[in-house]
Amino acid sequence: MIKSNLKEIMERLDVTYKQLEEKTGVSSQTITRARGEMISECRLSTLETIAKALGVSTKDLYDEKI
Repeated sequence: MIKSNLKEIMERLDVTYKQLEEKTGVSSQTITRARGEMISECRLSTLETIAKALGVSTKDLYDEKI
């Protein structure tokens, strides 16, 4: 199982949906998906785009739970 860390990262960096959407060109619907349980359904390239905009690594966006 994969747990998203995006919500916590956005809160820590004080980044809103709108700001992230503008920086990445990724829709708010996709950002919502990446912030929750559906992160595993996001393309790796999308997560890479989000991570780059936030100044973190792609791996920082999620944790794997076995």
